[in-house]
Amino acid sequence: MRPGDDTMNSIVQQVARQALATFRGCGRVGEGAGICLPEQQSKLRALMTQVRAADLRLAAPRTADAQQRHPYHGTPPPVTYMHICETDEFSMGVFLLKRGASIPLHDHPGMHGMLKVLYGKTRITCFDRLDRSSLSGAPAGEPSSSPPPYQNGSLRRSVLRSTGEYTEHSGPCVLTPYRDNLHRIDAVDGPTAFLDILAPPYEPDDGRDCHYYKVVPEEAREAGGAQTEIPTGHGSYVWLMEIPQPSVFSCGPEPYPGPGVCL
Repeated sequence: MRPGDDTMNSIVQQVARQALATFRGCGRVGEGAGICLPEQQSKLRALMTQVRAADLRLAAPRTADAQQRHPYHGTPPPVTYMHICETDEFSMGVFLLKRGASIPLHDHPGMHGMLKVLYGKTRITCFDRLDRSSLSGAPAGEPSSSPPPYQNGSLRRSVLRSTGEYTEHSGPCVLTPYRDNLHRIDAVDGPTAFLDILAPPYEPDDGRDCHYYKVVPEEAREAGGAQTEIPTGHGSYVWLMEIPQPSVFSCGPEPYPGPGVCL
């Protein structure tokens, strides 16, 4: 602990303790995942709203020192991650995106998420996956639910649920196992950073592995082509094709300079 640090009373410590209380009883895949007490979630959202970059000893990089903040030889990755803490219930850290960088469209199977922007502007585009029951009860006028003739087994029927831009003055973006779980994150007009909580953490052995997707707009069905552009209309129905991690995306570690967490 550094001289003058008050780790036990820091806002980061308070967020971590509340995250533990919020997600301790949420369950795992196949065990009622996603059932959390609303009052605990509200407390966590309120604490996350208070967090500022200065609380984690972060500041938006200046052009002159943007390269120096990354401990890499050669070109630094477009996205870096500062690990803060991890338990069986949740993980917490900070993602930092360079100007023009994106975290590609991906999912968090059976997991909750909360993202709080610390500096810059972040665009988050969210999709919901539609299962067969939701398709059978779809309203009249919805486009055909038949998959395209190519890559049939790797396509997931989905709907564009929301697109929002967040700054340090915004509240957190909240993701659940069933709502806004598939999403893409873009840096807008410069570098950006956000505090990120995932509950429970990724764990492939427990069925929580990250999958990446490419958008196949409804109008591209007949043409048999896939594309990465995100549709602009909320409620747009699309097919999401599972793909390997895009080669243009990489994420590297970066030291966390803020107060520690004790759980």
